[in-house]
Amino acid sequence: MEMGEYCNGFSDRRKPLEFEEGEHAFLKVTPTTGVGRAIKTKKLNPRYIGPYEILKRIGAVAYRIALPSYLSNLHDMFHVSQLRKYTPDTSHILDPEPIQVREDLTFSVIPMRIDDTSIKRLHGKEVSLVKVAWSRAGIEEHT
Repeated sequence: MEMGEYCNGFSDRRKPLEFEEGEHAFLKVTPTTGVGRAIKTKKLNPRYIGPYEILKRIGAVAYRIALPSYLSNLHDMFHVSQLRKYTPDTSHILDPEPIQVREDLTFSVIPMRIDDTSIKRLHGKEVSLVKVAWSRAGIEEHT
C-alpha cells in the first residue's frame, strides 16, 4: 500500500464478473432467481443449471439469457451474481440427460435404498432418522 493511500477494508483484487454476448453461463438455482420456484424438488435441486447463452448485457450488472422452453415462465434477465462463467473445453462433451419435466414443472426423483437408520431423542420424544439414497437423472444423492 502506498503512503497516504486510504484502506477501506475491502480488497479490490477481484475482477468484476462480466460476460460478452454469445458466451455461455450457468444459472444459479435460488428462490430469488425464480428457478428454485420453477423446479420444485426442494433438497435435490441442482445448484446451477445450464449453460445458457448470454443474449445481451442490460446495464452494468444485468444480463438477458436464452432460457429453454420449460423455463419460459421465468423472466429472462438476471443479475451477474446469479450467473457463473462457463469455460468451454474441447474435451468436455456436453450431453445432458434429458429430464422429463411435468406440466406443473416438477420432475421425478426415485428413492434407491435406505443407507442408515437411527433414533434421536428430542425433549422426551423419539424421532426416527432415515438416510435415503436418491436417483435423479442418473445422479445419486443422499438426504
